[in-house]
Amino acid sequence: MSRTSLSLAGFQLIIIGRFWVTAEVSRYRGDHYVKKFSCWDQFLSMAFAQLTYRDGLRDIESCLQSVGSKLYHMGFRSKIKRSTLADANELRDWRIYADFAQVLIAIARPLYADDPIGIELDQSLYALDSTTIDLCLSMFPWAKFRKHKAAVKMHTLIDLHGNIPTFIHITDGKVHDVNVLDEILPEAGAFYVMDRGYIDFERLFIFEMSSAFFVVRTKENVLLQRRYSRPIDKTTGLRSDHTVILTSLESAKVYPDALRRITFVDKQTNKRLKFLTNNFALPALTIAQIYKSRWQVELFFKWIKQHLRIKAFYGTSENAVKTQIWIAISVYVLVAIVRKRLRLESSLYQILQILSLTLFEKEPILQVIQASDKEPNTMRNPNQLILFEI
Repeated sequence: MSRTSLSLAGFQLIIIGRFWVTAEVSRYRGDHYVKKFSCWDQFLSMAFAQLTYRDGLRDIESCLQSVGSKLYHMGFRSKIKRSTLADANELRDWRIYADFAQVLIAIARPLYADDPIGIELDQSLYALDSTTIDLCLSMFPWAKFRKHKAAVKMHTLIDLHGNIPTFIHITDGKVHDVNVLDEILPEAGAFYVMDRGYIDFERLFIFEMSSAFFVVRTKENVLLQRRYSRPIDKTTGLRSDHTVILTSLESAKVYPDALRRITFVDKQTNKRLKFLTNNFALPALTIAQIYKSRWQVELFFKWIKQHLRIKAFYGTSENAVKTQIWIAISVYVLVAIVRKRLRLESSLYQILQILSLTLFEKEPILQVIQASDKEPNTMRNPNQLILFEI
C-alpha cells in the first residue's frame, strides 16, 4: 500500500502498530492479566479524546459508542466504557506512554533535521523551559504548589528544528526549574538556550565539561569581572561583548573558567538583555539570535494548551495526569510525522482540525487534505439548498 493511498486510520496503525509490540507494555506489565481493553485500546481512546477535544470520560464513551460500527476499523478491539477507561488511566503505568512517545520522537526528529531555524548554525539547537498547569488542590492533593493551590510543571526541551520535544519531565509545581538540569545529558557540540531561571553555575559547568554550549540570560545579582572587550556594531542592537570571570567565591569555585557576556537591546521592545555563554567562536549577534529563538518553546506550550487536552484532566491521580499528558505529546508528534511523511503544506493546527472531523472516514488522507483546500460545493452551486438562510 502506498503512502498516498493510506486512510487516516490505516496510516496511524502502520506508524503506531509497527512499534506498539516492542514498546514498553511488556516491560511495565501493562496488559498483565488483562482480558479486555488492552493498553492499545486505552491509547486509542485517549488519542481520540485529544484529537476531538472531548470534555470527559462520559463524553469519550458516548462519542465512541455512537460510531461503534467503525471502531474495529480504527483498531479498537474492546467496547469502551468510562469506568474501564478511568481504571486504566488510574492503574496502568504512565511510563508505557512516556516511552512510547519517545519512540515517536525518535521517528519525527530526523524528518525535521533539515528544517531551517532562521539562524546560521550548523550545530543542534535546543530550548529549555517549563509551563505550569494549574489544578484544584482538593482534587489533586499530590500536586501541592502553594498553600491553597495545586499545579504540575511540564519541563520541556525542544529541538528547534521542527519544534519537536526531545525531553519532558513532569513534576509538581514546587520543583524549581533549575533542578531539571540534573536530568539532562548534554549533547556534545549542541547549543542549549535557557532563561535566567536556569542560572546555576555548578550545573552549567557540566555543559562546559560535556563540550556543549549554553546561552542563558543572566541575573542582576551575578557578580562578574570584565577581562576583555571585543568590537561590536551598535546598529545591530549590540551594546557590548565581554570576556568575564565570576568573582563570587562560591560561583568561581564551581565554575572556574571564563564566560562571555553579551549585551543586546531588542529594537522591538527596547529591552536591554544580557546573556552569558561559554561559546567564544560565534559572532555576538548570532548569540543574541540564538537566545531570541528561545521563544519557540513558549509557542510550543501555547499551541498544545490551546489545541490539545492538557489543562483539564480525565482523572485526578498522578498516574492519570501523566498518562494524559504523555498521550497528548504522542498525538502532537504523530501529527508532525503525518505532515512530514506525506509532505503536507498544511500547518499542524489545520491537520489536527481536519483529523478531528474525518477521523472515522476511510478516505485517503491526501484526498481529505486537498478537499479541505477547495472551495465548498455550496459556493459553486447557487441552487444548493441552505438550511439556515438569512
